Amino acid sequence: MNASSPLDTLLNLAREARDHAGQHLAGNLGVEQQVRQQLESLESYRQEYASRLSEAMRQGVDPATLHNTQRFLASLDQALANAHHALAEQRQKVQQAQRQWQQEQQRVCAYDTLAERRAAVATRHASRHEQRTTDDLVNSRLQRQRALPGAD
Repeated sequence: MNASSPLDTLLNLAREARDHAGQHLAGNLGVEQQVRQQLESLESYRQEYASRLSEAMRQGVDPATLHNTQRFLASLDQALANAHHALAEQRQKVQQAQRQWQQEQQRVCAYDTLAERRAAVATRHASRHEQRTTDDLVNSRLQRQRALPGAD
């Protein structure tokens, strides 16, 4: 088992957690988009229905139809209020999911930094070892040459 394997394990787990948080964020963003589209549809429908009522009132409308239409508009208004509330809640979920993803990304960056530092240290150690080995070979060769008769 090499010295970096626990760090590699942590890095892999952090990446998996980040990816999972990213998927969760994407799902929440999709739900937010759906809720926003539903809200826009309700607003459009409410505006269209109010325009129809306004036109009917200009042309004259019986009290029962007026009452039913006003009740229907009130139910649309309640549906709009619910949709606004749902959108606000979903936006909070998206913000929370974004914060979670950012935390996981920071963790991955921290482990990446540690892994890079560890790799740099290992590279320096290997380079020093290689330099020492080379120096030892050169010194040995010089000593052998000096030890040979007639080398002076």
